[in-house]
Amino acid sequence: MKRTAVPRRRSSTKMSARTRREGLDESTKRRLRFLAGFAAYFVALWFLWGTPVVYPLKVFVVLLHEISHGIAAVASGGSIERILLDLNEGGACYCPGGNAFVTLTAGYLGSLAWGVLLLLIATGKPRRHRVTLMVVGVVLTIMTVLYVRTLFGIGFGVLAGLALVGASRRLAPPVNQAILTVLGLTSCLYAILDIKSDIIDRPGLRSDAAMLHELTGVPTLVWGFLWIAVAILVAGLLFRRLYRQA
Repeated sequence: MKRTAVPRRRSSTKMSARTRREGLDESTKRRLRFLAGFAAYFVALWFLWGTPVVYPLKVFVVLLHEISHGIAAVASGGSIERILLDLNEGGACYCPGGNAFVTLTAGYLGSLAWGVLLLLIATGKPRRHRVTLMVVGVVLTIMTVLYVRTLFGIGFGVLAGLALVGASRRLAPPVNQAILTVLGLTSCLYAILDIKSDIIDRPGLRSDAAMLHELTGVPTLVWGFLWIAVAILVAGLLFRRLYRQA
């Protein structure tokens, strides 16, 4: 009996070690797939950035940017007068009252926050994917009807909102997850590129940072570099968390 007990223990040890190696290998494979997927998306987004394929995503993020201004204004005691959105990916939010510093800061960082939130939810339970798309679609539609005052903006906002609601009701969970991931990644990346384009590349533009310069005396470029640093830091921390969860 003693002779048979020894090999059994060795067999169990070997099986346990093999199981651990297999588990580690599978974890490594998932992370490699995660890295490959992110790399492929960013490369595609980079090369397609100026094409009609990415255009609706960019306008979507611009609308989130302006809605973020409005939400910050209302939260700090102000109101939303109107939101403008045009064909050239331009937008403006007229929101009197409230805390001007908070409202102006909320645009670029608000679109970044939307992206982070959507990506985090995309990694959660499938039921949350459907609910999140539904909520974002409803909020987008309501905000558009109440506050957007350009024909293009109304058409885009209502169509985008209804499309998200329809996706949440009719599409399979993996597709809803993919939609959340694409919207979240684009929001995070666009926040960084938009700050660079509007503030660093064109410091004379009347951007949120330029108005903050008028309010605080801090140079426009300082706000631009500060926001980019925050955006890169947040995106990096998010990427590390998603990589570890993969």
